[in-house]
Amino acid sequence: MLRTSKLIHVARAWGGGWNISPTGLVGAVQIGELLIEVHPKAKVGLSRLMFMLGYATDPGFREEGTDAVEEPDFFAAIAHSFARQCERALKRGPLSSYVTVDESLRVLRGKIRVGDQLSRHHGLPVPIEVTFDEFTMDIAENRILRAAIRLVLNLPEVSPAVRERLSRLDRNLDGVKIPPRVALWPQWQESRANAHYVPALRLAALIKDGLSVEAGKGRSRMSSFAVDMAKVFEDFVTAALKESMRSFPGTVRAQFEAHLDEPKQGGRPRTSMYVDAVYCEAGIPRVVFDAKYKAPDFGGYSNADEYQMLAYCTALEVPRAWLLYAGAGNHRLVKVRNTNKEIVHFPLDLSLNPERLLERVQNVVNLAHARMSSV
Repeated sequence: MLRTSKLIHVARAWGGGWNISPTGLVGAVQIGELLIEVHPKAKVGLSRLMFMLGYATDPGFREEGTDAVEEPDFFAAIAHSFARQCERALKRGPLSSYVTVDESLRVLRGKIRVGDQLSRHHGLPVPIEVTFDEFTMDIAENRILRAAIRLVLNLPEVSPAVRERLSRLDRNLDGVKIPPRVALWPQWQESRANAHYVPALRLAALIKDGLSVEAGKGRSRMSSFAVDMAKVFEDFVTAALKESMRSFPGTVRAQFEAHLDEPKQGGRPRTSMYVDAVYCEAGIPRVVFDAKYKAPDFGGYSNADEYQMLAYCTALEVPRAWLLYAGAGNHRLVKVRNTNKEIVHFPLDLSLNPERLLERVQNVVNLAHARMSSV
């Protein structure tokens, strides 16, 4: 069961017993009666994790969009947070709007779809293929909320009080269709009319992407919420850099492809590298950024990371690279001997509130820009 969770490596230990270590994923998996949880390091709670996940896909996302209470386990915290957001969204009642409906009716309503009428009914007067606008609460926003509510209701470790709140919210949306689990959820666009729904809709999207509830072997039921923290951190840093550099003339390109070796005549380079983020002006690389979630305490960085940054700088002819680590402390400059290359170790403390954390990223951008201007 531990191996099945994919959260944990399990191996026999020397002299008997077992070694258990994390795989790099964080989250929770429940298989039958067994609950396995792996928490992020550095006291990164669920609210911060959900914030980084949300911000990576939408830089307008803020912590109040998660409203996560640090419950004893992931499932309880997700259920509590989502219940609160849905209650706020539905406080004034479910949102309604006009939608275009195509139906076959025995009475005329709206406009006749002449092509469908002739092809389907061969001149018969009824039923009539019509299109009309209907004011209804069966709209994309409510379908998404109800689908997410049903998903959360299937989770284990949800307290009876929260389960009752979610059930009441589900009843408030009675009549709203629920998208099939295998289908894509309907699309929606932010507007003044649905502004009070937005935090709940964004959290619903994170829940859909991160949660899985399925039948396991035998009578076991498997529920999981698992994310790769290294990928979460990398995506967050890239999105924050792009947002912080919007006023600059260049662009930030994610997973920038570079080559370490010179290609042979008529051939292609063999050693490819993919840099987390590169700031380019007129297509020319100016600054390299790389996000590393794996670093331990500040000062314990791997030499391999510096070798990697030197390779990036050399291949792209960039004088400075920024290593952005998940951790606390002050930034540190390393000048590479016999070169004009510099590597900056810059920690990002994930225990900071979102605004402070984004300010740290802005500090990186300001320092990088000042360096570019002086070269």
